[in-house]
Amino acid sequence: MARTGAIDLDGLDFLDGSNEFARFWSEPEGEQTFIIDPEALGADPFLFGMAMVDAIRHAAIAYSRVVNVTEEQALERIMEGFEAELETPTDVPRPLSGEGEPN
Repeated sequence: MARTGAIDLDGLDFLDGSNEFARFWSEPEGEQTFIIDPEALGADPFLFGMAMVDAIRHAAIAYSRVVNVTEEQALERIMEGFEAELETPTDVPRPLSGEGEPN
């Protein structure tokens, strides 16, 4: 079932055979929600760290094209937000219950 605001993956045949391991959502001016399936990525959390670095680099490229800044400027700003959230978290992560709702 497609959700409003979902990224359209139709035609991205290079994803065939891949495993989805994360989904991210953001409420306008609100919270973010993340669904993570570690089993789809692999047993070692190190792999998630590597994937997040790759995602940050891809995000810098995307932002550079959308908001008309250089990739370096976008990456610097992304890292500022990353470090700010590490230092002072704005949310407390919660696991999903068995019904798919946060506990």
